Amino acid sequence: MPTQKAFTDNILEKLKIKALNDMQLASIEAIEKDDNVLLLSATGSGKTLAYLLPVTRLLNPAKTTTQALIIVPSRELALQIESVFKSMGTNLKITCCYGGHLRETEENNLKQPPAILVGTPGRLADHIRRGNITTDSIETLVLDEFDKSLELGFQEEMSFIIGSLKSLTKKILTSATETLDIPAFLPMDNLVKLDFLKDANEETGLTVKTLLSDGKDKLETLFRLICMLGNRSTIIFCNHRESVERTSKWLKEKDIINVFYHGSLEQQERDAALGKFRNGTSNVLVTTDLASRGLDIANIRYIIHYHLPGSEDIFTHRNGRTARMDASGTAILILSPEEILPG
Repeated sequence: MPTQKAFTDNILEKLKIKALNDMQLASIEAIEKDDNVLLLSATGSGKTLAYLLPVTRLLNPAKTTTQALIIVPSRELALQIESVFKSMGTNLKITCCYGGHLRETEENNLKQPPAILVGTPGRLADHIRRGNITTDSIETLVLDEFDKSLELGFQEEMSFIIGSLKSLTKKILTSATETLDIPAFLPMDNLVKLDFLKDANEETGLTVKTLLSDGKDKLETLFRLICMLGNRSTIIFCNHRESVERTSKWLKEKDIINVFYHGSLEQQERDAALGKFRNGTSNVLVTTDLASRGLDIANIRYIIHYHLPGSEDIFTHRNGRTARMDASGTAILILSPEEILPG
């Protein structure tokens, strides 16, 4: 087996990355040495690579069974992880399983077990119950954004999945926010905690601004703001699906090209919206908090909080769509007369 440095240097060359950041280096060292690791680091700081590098090095290429399982709260995050792993050029197989994807297609992919399996809790649990996934050989478990999976109510599925992993030797948890208590179904003896959230808060390239609206209806204020920002990539966050569609329609009537994105859309519609936003066909994405996690879209310059976030965590994740890695970005909160800045 190559040394960690030689292994890492080879992959970084393929990814065209010059060097790892401090968080990634610390994560690699901890995962190599310790069995239970909790990584707290800001959205966009490179957590995916921080655990994929050491987890991949632990894989035995000679084995034809699944050796590592990554559980994520969303389809978008699962696909992002799959994309990063494939870009690493290891020649090892990864399979992605998630709701909204044809189960028959996944079943065919699982007939030849992947080295790494990534997916959402509900779909993974379904495959395990159907006997499509053999869990006996899985030694490494990653719960990426595990707090979000708990928030979405996946406790039962996660408990079932983890309970089926009889050969588990290493567990890795990640979060972009200070997490709640680790659930009882996930024993984490001698836990090593890596907290890079404070560092991120000190070093972030994010600027936060407020904009006062004349009345409760902020649409005119939003329109003037977008006109002022120009053609830079912008995400507008609303708290409700109906508000997303209303805002999107109103902006289109004002000749502002935009796409909207929320959980009630069919998967094909969601993919089409994100595709147009990624390729620059539309510079404006109007969305719910569905887009606040798991979407890896480069060079987003502005985040507009049309509606105030419901919690500090949501505020953090929304803002995490911009100022990623070493980039800079601006978050703008539109406040009506009776609203006050959170915190």
